[in-house]
Amino acid sequence: MGLWKRDRGAVRRGSAWALVTGAAIGIGRQYAERLAVLGYNLVLVDIREEITSEAVVIAEQHKVKTVSRVMDLACERAAHELHAWSVAEGYEFDVVINNAGIFSFCDILNTPIERLERVILLHDLTLTLMCRLYGEDMQCRGKGRILNMSSYSIWMPFPGLAAYSASKAYVKSFTEAFAKELRGTGVTITAICPAGIATDLYGLSKSLQRFGVKWGILMSPKSCARRGLNAMFKGRRVVVPDWWFKLLIPICKYLPGFIIRPLRSFTMRWQK
Repeated sequence: MGLWKRDRGAVRRGSAWALVTGAAIGIGRQYAERLAVLGYNLVLVDIREEITSEAVVIAEQHKVKTVSRVMDLACERAAHELHAWSVAEGYEFDVVINNAGIFSFCDILNTPIERLERVILLHDLTLTLMCRLYGEDMQCRGKGRILNMSSYSIWMPFPGLAAYSASKAYVKSFTEAFAKELRGTGVTITAICPAGIATDLYGLSKSLQRFGVKWGILMSPKSCARRGLNAMFKGRRVVVPDWWFKLLIPICKYLPGFIIRPLRSFTMRWQK
């Protein structure tokens, strides 16, 4: 009997492992929660110390094994170190979620060079090497799924988002091409390109987050994680959650200057 749609990707509880980066809060925490519901044991990685307590909570609630690792993935050797550690510990992952991210909303010349380096290292270098290293492991076993977090901002070359949106555009392009290379191997890779999410990433107050979700401007982390995993288990290459955001892509790509200029003036107050 086939699985219900809501159970797509489910496994016999505790029979498979998944790796989630940036798993302490927000979308990453929801990815971890959903995978635990589906029966996966979890290795959860985050730069935040609270990943340890979150892993314990998930294990107790969903009766799966969880392992936490506090680690800064915005480093040149991060992917190598994480992969070497997981191999030494004997973990084989059926699912890898590259969720860890850094949001940066600031003009390039006002952005500290160290932040630019970290954005590119985390979103592009670490993610690419994670796909290379764990993708090879999956290919050897003939199965596996990888999910990469891109962003809707790749279609919005807006002032202040130059580094962030460009780094996420790389994720989408890399994922699409790598997915074609993986055809026939039993391994799939998916990029999800969500618009605004109701998390603390953007510095929005809780009230603004609730307002955004209520009116469809923002998506909840839970909804984003559910849609991302659903697309991944379907084997889709790229997914943009919510049909109305798909319709807006051509408009976002070609916003005229007379609209961008006042928007830029309005949003300058939030640049930091």
